[in-house]
Amino acid sequence: MDWYLMAWQKYFDFSGRSRRKEYWMFFLFNLGIGIALLVADLLTGSYSKTAGMGLLGGLYSLATLIPNLSMTVRRLHDIGRSGWWFFILLVPLIGAIVLLVFMLLDSKEGANDYGPNPKLITP
Repeated sequence: MDWYLMAWQKYFDFSGRSRRKEYWMFFLFNLGIGIALLVADLLTGSYSKTAGMGLLGGLYSLATLIPNLSMTVRRLHDIGRSGWWFFILLVPLIGAIVLLVFMLLDSKEGANDYGPNPKLITP
């Protein structure tokens, strides 16, 4: 839970680095909350097949847009890449695979251009 809350505390922080564990824990919490909200949307009848989501899920997706983006940029910084690599997602299919591989890579040892290694700072 601390990893999830840490991402919310760094809502607009696009600088620095985020560990792989921080990124994936935030991802998993978001996935779990998204599934719970999908069920709630289906039960309340607010799910729209046309939109592919419901009211609650849509509001949560909108609320987590900036934290997801900032977390991804910090994760890219952790492996020594610029946040601009996020736009690789604009390349159909290949871009998503490349970004997934980047998110799975381990941190660069020691400090890099984006700050000290977070593994040595956070528990």
